[in-house]
Amino acid sequence: MSEARSGAGTSAPTVLRMILGRRLQDMRQAAGASLDDAAKALRVTSLTIRRLEKAEVALKPLYVEKLLETYGAGRQEIEEFVDLAEQANKPGWWHVYRDVVPTWFTAYVSLETGATTLRTYEPHYVTGLLQTRAYARAVLSGGLSHGPEEELERRVDLRLRRQGLLEREQAPTVWVVMEEAVLHRVVGGPEVMREQIDRLLEVSELPHVSIDILPFTVGAHVGACAPFTYFRFEEPELPDIVYSEVLSASMYMDQREDVVAHLEAHNRMSLLTSSQESKALLNRMRKEYS
Repeated sequence: MSEARSGAGTSAPTVLRMILGRRLQDMRQAAGASLDDAAKALRVTSLTIRRLEKAEVALKPLYVEKLLETYGAGRQEIEEFVDLAEQANKPGWWHVYRDVVPTWFTAYVSLETGATTLRTYEPHYVTGLLQTRAYARAVLSGGLSHGPEEELERRVDLRLRRQGLLEREQAPTVWVVMEEAVLHRVVGGPEVMREQIDRLLEVSELPHVSIDILPFTVGAHVGACAPFTYFRFEEPELPDIVYSEVLSASMYMDQREDVVAHLEAHNRMSLLTSSQESKALLNRMRKEYS
């Protein structure tokens, strides 16, 4: 799966919609039906069926019911699936920010909300899930220098609201690898940086959060590239997914070779430091901003 940053179209799918799309695909294949067979049952094109299965469009209850009948599902299974489809079509909590957040990023928030494991590499800034309000505002204002103040504040609010997942009862495991350069990039001024480092030290004490800082002394390494985030989900229908971005594009990858390459890079980078060394570096940098 992939989506360009400039991609438009329907609202970003929720994780539940992605799961149901995968189930539709599995049920079609188990029934021995082709995309064309399914398309004929609905009197649509095979492309429509493919988009349903890839969660690129909403799961219309009438479509879902007809497809499951075609695949030989029982009435109870059909009714339960249709109920789930109606739930999946409801906008995620981030939908209220659709006026300031592009579709390509609402897909990211959906994955972030539904994942059980997030592993991130960030060479430039503190990753969004760990940013303070002041730091987030400074970062976002750098990319929105000519935008209205209200839009900036709504973007900051969204970023802070995303961090609620760290406090959930069943919070995901979050493992962040950042370059030392992140701590030297003075975002918002010394006071903002000091507050941000305090936040990193605080969050690193949570049992489900790990923060590794790669010091300059490690030199060249396998991950010295674009930032990326790896997502793993509890549901077996969803594969592991990697998100990466560059200046003009973003990409969601679920091909095994791509996912494995990023996961191995994250593993190898994490071996270049330790939590104790990372905390010591954070404390040294905090003193520099005092």
